[in-house]
Amino acid sequence: MTTAVPPLDSPFPERGPNAAADAATDQAPSTAATAPRPRWERPAYLALLLGTAALLLWNLSASGYANSFYSAAVQAGSESWKAFFFGSSDAGNSITVDKPPAALWPMALSVRLFGLGSWQILVPQALMGVGTTAVLYAAVRRQFGPAAALLSGAAFALTPVAALMFRFNNPDALLTLLLTVTVYCVLRALDGAHTKWLVLAGAVIGLAFLTKTLQAFVILPPLALLYAVCAPTRLRRRLGQLLLAGLAMVVAGGWWVAIVELWPAGSRPYIGGSQNNSFLELTLGYNGLGRISGDEVGSVGGGARRAGGAGAGGGGGGWGETGIDRLFSANIGGQISWLLPAALIMLVAGLVITWRARRATDSVESMARAAFLAWGGCLLITGLIFSYMQGIFHEYYTVALAPFVAALVGMGVAVLWEERGGLAASLTLSATVALTAWWSYVLLGRASGYLPWLRWTVLAAGLLAAAGLLIGSRWRPGSRTGGRLLLGAAALGVGAALAGPFAYCLTTVASGRSGSIVTAGPAVAGGAGGPGGMRFKRAGAEGFRGGFPGAPQGGPQGGPQGGPQGGGPGGAPQGGQTGAAPGGQGVPGAAGGTGGRGARSAMGGPGGGLLNGTKASAEATAALRANAGGYTWAAAAVGAQNAASYQLASGEPVMPIGGFNGSDPSPTLAKFQEYVKAGKIHYFIGQNDGGTGAEGGQGARGGAGGPGGPGGGTSSAISEWVKAGFKATTIGGATFYDLTAPVSGTS
Repeated sequence: MTTAVPPLDSPFPERGPNAAADAATDQAPSTAATAPRPRWERPAYLALLLGTAALLLWNLSASGYANSFYSAAVQAGSESWKAFFFGSSDAGNSITVDKPPAALWPMALSVRLFGLGSWQILVPQALMGVGTTAVLYAAVRRQFGPAAALLSGAAFALTPVAALMFRFNNPDALLTLLLTVTVYCVLRALDGAHTKWLVLAGAVIGLAFLTKTLQAFVILPPLALLYAVCAPTRLRRRLGQLLLAGLAMVVAGGWWVAIVELWPAGSRPYIGGSQNNSFLELTLGYNGLGRISGDEVGSVGGGARRAGGAGAGGGGGGWGETGIDRLFSANIGGQISWLLPAALIMLVAGLVITWRARRATDSVESMARAAFLAWGGCLLITGLIFSYMQGIFHEYYTVALAPFVAALVGMGVAVLWEERGGLAASLTLSATVALTAWWSYVLLGRASGYLPWLRWTVLAAGLLAAAGLLIGSRWRPGSRTGGRLLLGAAALGVGAALAGPFAYCLTTVASGRSGSIVTAGPAVAGGAGGPGGMRFKRAGAEGFRGGFPGAPQGGPQGGPQGGPQGGGPGGAPQGGQTGAAPGGQGVPGAAGGTGGRGARSAMGGPGGGLLNGTKASAEATAALRANAGGYTWAAAAVGAQNAASYQLASGEPVMPIGGFNGSDPSPTLAKFQEYVKAGKIHYFIGQNDGGTGAEGGQGARGGAGGPGGPGGGTSSAISEWVKAGFKATTIGGATFYDLTAPVSGTS
């Protein structure tokens, strides 16, 4: 493959260093997996893992309980094995989170062993990030050598959204790890048509399903097709192996589903996020096809497609613009797209270079081609779905793309480096470096006033590196000067490509991130950025949820994150969520409600809210703990984030009425009245300022399932019944109703 190039100690040795000799003697070519390890590899690999761990663990406790919705479920699972199994939001097992529980299990075990606190919850997530880096390294190294693997690992670890989500407690961290393991297993299976590796890939996908339902299946089509076409064995055996892998997937992911569906509904928690207490409904609707179409009953902004049509919000349904450029947009580009153009170029280049190989068990080139097809297929199908899905879409979902992008970059650089003596390869490599530097310059410029010296430095270094690569590759063969120029230009190019995302990563880990919707890096013009900010579009109306005190209205949102949420046992700090921008820009009105009261009620503050909960005062915490042992639930509150804040602060179960959005029909009014009559709930925690839906019928859609909304207005009915029958008392700035002391003459 390789044409004449300057002699140098190449950091990217050819895959199969004796390829020419092997071909001449008709021997099986050697691979990076079988070649002797260079002396520098182990120290460099160790430095990669330690550096990843340091980045993910540094200042970890600044995020407090991060997403209190999941932290409350972790706390419940650490106290109740039933809550652990089902993924209940509270130890009283009233309702589950709106995802299957696999992502909660490692964190709940950690809390059960070491107590409740920020580190105990988030360290398992950080370790998953280190594990993903290690698996990615192993996958790339087998065919492309240690240098390519190190580049892939570094590119992944320095992806801003990865630095965010592997320090956070959402399910995306475990999902990304499992997707990476799946691709690794499929590549191992392809290298010799090994049944055990393909079956293991199926089992891992099953576990990924128990992490985030149907998103786990997105990468199945390209991987299954790749194995069916390219595995080096007869077609009948290939199909049989795929059937076995499918069976392993069904068993690994279906055992829990079968138990939940067969378990009597009256003795298990309600399935959060569903409208009929069915996990299958949740999987296919709210967490499934509804994400594609936008018809998500019970979601925030759900039904936007029905309400506003395809053109609502510029064709983006309820969650922003859709289209091929979505991943490069203002609010998403800085999360994932730094190396995305390079990855797409490397995919094409890698396929062109390796396409001449035929399927053969001992073919180095066919395995290299398979690797490009596997990682590239996963990137393309996931990226296209993210680009065009009309339903709920958050910026941090793009962490699933990070290993695919990183692998393609490392592999592509390796094959282009081998071909650097050819004009086409040298031009491609040089142009890719220049394009990456320019795109970093653009992304850095989107954050007003953010390290202006860096964007110019990155651009200049990238262009200089591109020129050096082009000139060095055309130098007279055998020239030591040309070889040194090439190595220097390569090092400079790598530095220019990774400097921008590295700066974003440092900004991300320097401050805490908490709440339901978080982004990496600084605030950006026209996007979200920064801790907790998010841009929200629905049916043509637009506003900001989250934001930062002191941010200019309608402009870039910025400023430090508010204190970590919650607080409570285990030393997790206590503090408030970041509120909305001052004055509370309007949150689009609720279906079945009467319009937005402003972001403040929906996002936090004294009355609590939908996305970030509230701050539990010392007085309220003390009230919840008083005689808590005599009740199944110390309190009930509308919306899981509100309930979670009080539960984490007090350590006592708090029932989240209506689940996350307050829109699930759980519990029914009759069931709630039954609980109150039996003395199982001590307090109902209301809201002071008209609130969101439950008490005012207003605010963010689903904030309490207002009349006529999802769940049939159950939470509103419960709220009205409590207000009519029990006296309100203000405790620590929150409205408490003592459910053990009804107003005289009522019941």
